[in-house]
Amino acid sequence: MSGSGGRSPGGLRPRFHIWLAATDHTAPFGHGKWQLLAAIEREGSLRGAAAALGVSYRKAWGDLRQAEQMLGIKLIATHRGGRTGGDTRLTAAGEHWLRAYSRFRARVERAVARAFAADFRDLLAPSAAKEPRAS
Repeated sequence: MSGSGGRSPGGLRPRFHIWLAATDHTAPFGHGKWQLLAAIEREGSLRGAAAALGVSYRKAWGDLRQAEQMLGIKLIATHRGGRTGGDTRLTAAGEHWLRAYSRFRARVERAVARAFAADFRDLLAPSAAKEPRAS
């Protein structure tokens, strides 16, 4: 998924993908895992989070296991349930990663919006949209 900065008069806006990459170019954390952690926090289960995001349980579980292995931390804690069903909660580390990435992403969005406004201001101004008239 992409982030967005400010909108221009013509409705254009910058879009971007951002993720954290290791030196071997693997990506242990990015937008998808951030969304997954937020959905787990909101839904209270991995199954519910996966359904809310439109991904399979298997993919969600695999993505989290991969991130946990690469980061060397536990992001979630699962509890099997009986009649009431189980639940999945973020660990303290998972909550910290969710909040830190949220702050980081918001800062990047603001920086992208400022750069877009500065670099495209003249091109997107209403007067710049008009073609020069032939004499």
